[in-house]
Amino acid sequence: AVGNENVARHMLIITEPGDNSLRRLGTDWSLQALDHNPGIGGRFSVLSLVGLLPAMIAGLDAYAIRAGAAQVLDNALASTEPAQCPPAVGAALSMALLWERGTAITVIMPYVDRLASFGAWYQQLWAESLGKDGKGTTPIRAVGTTDQHSQLQLYLDGPHDKMFTLLLLDVAGSGGDIGGGGDNDPSLAYLKDHTLGDLMDVEQRATAATLAANGCPTRIIALDRLDEKVLGGLLMHFMLETMIAAHLLGVDAFDQPAVEQGKVLARDYLAKMGKPA
Repeated sequence: AVGNENVARHMLIITEPGDNSLRRLGTDWSLQALDHNPGIGGRFSVLSLVGLLPAMIAGLDAYAIRAGAAQVLDNALASTEPAQCPPAVGAALSMALLWERGTAITVIMPYVDRLASFGAWYQQLWAESLGKDGKGTTPIRAVGTTDQHSQLQLYLDGPHDKMFTLLLLDVAGSGGDIGGGGDNDPSLAYLKDHTLGDLMDVEQRATAATLAANGCPTRIIALDRLDEKVLGGLLMHFMLETMIAAHLLGVDAFDQPAVEQGKVLARDYLAKMGKPA
C-alpha cells in the first residue's frame, strides 16, 4: 500500500480553476493541482490535459497526438467547399441517411484491438452531443473480428436502419506465419504461406464487402498505420464531424441538459437515503 503519508507522491488532480470540492480535497492531501480549461467539456477534452496527461504517463507522444489533430483541423479550416472536408462529408452523410432513409443507428467498428476503447469514446461523443429535442442517431460500437460473431447477423439480415463506419488497418503480411497445417490436413491448405495479418486483412475486407453487398450504407476509413499522429487525427476528425452534425440537426453539441436532471435527482435521493420518513 502507498500509505497516507505518500499519497502526494503518487497522485495529482486536474480540475477547473477556483474553489471547488476536488481542489479542496487536493489541498487537504497536499496534492499538486493542474488547471483544466472550464470551456472544454468532458467529451471534447481528450486533447487537453485530461486526455494527454494519462497518455504521457502511458508512454505515448502527446506532441504527435496534438500534431495529428492539428493537421486535420487545419485541413478542415482551409477547405473552401464542404466536399473537401472529410468531417463535413461524414456529418452530411449521417444526416442525409437519417432524413431520407430513417437510418437512426450508426455503428463504428474498428478492426484494430488498440481502438476498442476508441469506440466507447465515440459512442459518448456522438450520443451526448446529438441526442436532444427528440433528435439524434444512436451510436453502437463493435470490434472486428469479435463482433462478426455477435452482431453481424443482425446487421446483415435484420432491419436496414444502420450506417456503418469501419476503421481498417493495413496489416497484410504482418504478424507470424500461420503455419503449414495444410501439409497434414488438406482442409487447412488455404492457410499455408499466409500470416495472421493476412487473415485479419481478408476478414475486414470481407465484412466491408458483405455489408455493402447487402445494401448497408458503409463507410471505410483506411489506415496505413496506427501511431500517435494518426490517433490524434482520428480524434479530431470525429469531434469535428460531431460538431457539424449537431449544427445540421440544430442542436447544441456542447451541453447535456437531460443528464443534468438525473444528477440532480441522484443527489436528492442520496440526501434522503437512510433518513426516517
